Amino acid sequence: MREVKLPHLPSDVEARNKDLLTDLWYKGKEIQSTNTKNVIKIRMKNIVIFGAPGSGKGTQSDLMIEHYGLEHISTGDVLRNEIKKGTDLGKTAQGFIDKGNLIPDELMVSILAKVYDDFGRGHKGVIFDGFPRTIPQAEALKKMLDERGDKVAAMIELDVPEDELMQRLIKRGQESGRADDNEETIKKRLVVYHSQTQPLIEWYKKEGLHHHINGSGTLERIFSDIQKVIDSL
Repeated sequence: MREVKLPHLPSDVEARNKDLLTDLWYKGKEIQSTNTKNVIKIRMKNIVIFGAPGSGKGTQSDLMIEHYGLEHISTGDVLRNEIKKGTDLGKTAQGFIDKGNLIPDELMVSILAKVYDDFGRGHKGVIFDGFPRTIPQAEALKKMLDERGDKVAAMIELDVPEDELMQRLIKRGQESGRADDNEETIKKRLVVYHSQTQPLIEWYKKEGLHHHINGSGTLERIFSDIQKVIDSL
């Protein structure tokens, strides 16, 4: 009788070991995938840039965008766009701005979430400029990011003396023609800032995210200090 050589069939022990190795291989891939996702989250540097009107948030945001490739949400720009379009939101916002008051939270949070989602999942991070301005807004921002698996990496405070802020804003109003950059409205805005917004500093300190930056001096020196913060995250 001709001998037929059958392919090697694994024993029960060999089969179990092979299954175990296969399971471990797939587990390793899952762990690797999970770690990759975690790396993406760590590298996503969402930054809250914080300071009184005229403290230089917009200017320093531009430098961060150019240097780090971050996205940018300026609530001021978003609102001015709505005002220019004459939308209901824009008309409502204009009334608050003219009086030097803050925009209601529910309006800002909904705008913020939509703009943030429009960036997609591949961005390096977002600079939140002009939001949050109150503790409830900070809590809403934290919740919104948590729901997306993201977080604020740092709150950077630009600290500028009030007399210097006044000079900057009055000059800006003269150059730009912005109606809200007049002395009376500026004073109201600074009162609102100190009474409602400044407590955010303590809130972010408790979160372990607060970083103080001296906002007076050259743009280069200020940005250098900001870079030290971002590079350490």
